[in-house]
Amino acid sequence: MLDLLLRDVRALTLTGDRPRAHTVGVLNGRIVGVDEEVEGLTARHVVDGDGAVLTPGFADAHNHMVWYGLSLAELDLSVCRTPEELYDSVAARAANLPSDGWVIGSGYDDFVLGGHPDRAALDRAGGGRPVWLKHRSAHMCVASSAILAQAGVLDGSAKVPEGGVVELDDDGAPTGLLAEQAQQLVDALVKPYPVEELVEAIDRAARVYVAEGLTHVTEAGIGGGWIGHSPAEAAAYQLARQRGLLPLRVELMPASEVLHPLHGDAFGLDLGLRTGFGDDFLRIGPMKIFTDGALSSRTAAVTEPFCGHGGLGVLGDDPDVLRERMLAAHRGGWRIAAHAIGDRAIDLTLDTFEEAQRVLPRPGVRHRIEHAAMVRPEQLARMAALDVVPVPQARFLYEIGDTMAEAIGEDRVPWLYRHKSFVDAGLRVPGSSDRPCVSAGAPLLGIRSMVERTTKAGAVLSTHERVDAEEALRAYTLHSAYAAGQEHERGHLSAGAFADLVLLDDDPTTVPSERIGDIGVLATFVAGRAVHGAEKFGDAPS
Repeated sequence: MLDLLLRDVRALTLTGDRPRAHTVGVLNGRIVGVDEEVEGLTARHVVDGDGAVLTPGFADAHNHMVWYGLSLAELDLSVCRTPEELYDSVAARAANLPSDGWVIGSGYDDFVLGGHPDRAALDRAGGGRPVWLKHRSAHMCVASSAILAQAGVLDGSAKVPEGGVVELDDDGAPTGLLAEQAQQLVDALVKPYPVEELVEAIDRAARVYVAEGLTHVTEAGIGGGWIGHSPAEAAAYQLARQRGLLPLRVELMPASEVLHPLHGDAFGLDLGLRTGFGDDFLRIGPMKIFTDGALSSRTAAVTEPFCGHGGLGVLGDDPDVLRERMLAAHRGGWRIAAHAIGDRAIDLTLDTFEEAQRVLPRPGVRHRIEHAAMVRPEQLARMAALDVVPVPQARFLYEIGDTMAEAIGEDRVPWLYRHKSFVDAGLRVPGSSDRPCVSAGAPLLGIRSMVERTTKAGAVLSTHERVDAEEALRAYTLHSAYAAGQEHERGHLSAGAFADLVLLDDDPTTVPSERIGDIGVLATFVAGRAVHGAEKFGDAPS
């Protein structure tokens, strides 16, 4: 007897031999067959889809789940369209806090506001309280005078980390803007976060994710650096799972700062833990390392200056240090996820990957380039030769595409967040959001952006990089599984695959592209259990 039988569905299997099906059977958390393969079998639970569309569960190959969950409890600045709205929001939150309480907000966009928040205005709005506002890109933040004083920025005693920028005005005084590694000056005042607070954040994020059809996410950096929230961040995920608060599968990327020399010239975690340790629900993924900044903050490492002013961005550290860290991680058995946005940072990353494979060949390792935002034509062939997995975020094109295009100029826009060129080069492109660096990170919105490539202002960035909706769906399913080395177990509807499923009220591969983001998620199943929408079906296991 099966555990679950879904019938009268329009299943998009994403398999070559049987692209469509109408019935799917599940036993012990895995698919056992479709259509005639399960014909005549009984099941403990039967769900009648009434013609709804069934797809493999969506997977986000690059997100920040803890960070997103924390932001859900913070002041939402993404809705602010003017500086006055932002200051009013700060003042309203401050009014309900004690005199030393922190006002923390996230998601402001200087492009929308016409500039970054003013330190003096933040001091007034917060009534002298500590005010910490995080830029939507996560590569910048603005801090009030109270925070800058605690951090030693005002009196000049702060030691700015390598790769960090403290902005100064014409008189040499801090404006409050901290970029890249300089954000650690504020982090040092609030971290580590209590594990219980992180568990709550995971719970908040997970509820949103499963409602959007996500069944797997990759947490892009934990434990260290400016993206880590606690040395015990992995323990928070374990505790959340133990308490039943982690309804989807998660792959964890330890930040490079967490790794250290083990034996010989290897680089890793104690006990020899490395990529792949864990189980089907919670496992260690690649090592995450920053090689540069971001385009919107003009801190990405580029070969030609940004438009409007000089500057080639910044590398995340000394090039030799970055190279040695990646080589040591490769020798230690890790997959590497290198954050590389500018073409200069991508050059450094590809050079290092090539050297790593010469020194110690690891066929099929699938090192990754997170974002791969500005890829020159000749870099495509190098990536293909190394079987590198590029991990771009198509939704950035809509949310900040206008800002990025302005920063790099018309001549380089064709290199921006490629997709079709990657596919044509033989690369598999996973879907991801980088949430909370986008205000709306749902997979269906990402699929729409892959198809349309439009910006908020209505511009279309590089029509030649558009893909059709089926390729975009593969990005959020099969190709995201490939990026994690799990393409045989998830991302498709066939016998033996995880029973991670999404039931939709329409077909994203056939509706007009402008309607893709409005498709409703009726139910989400992980290992055959309904983690969202069970109440819609009287016989769905939950």
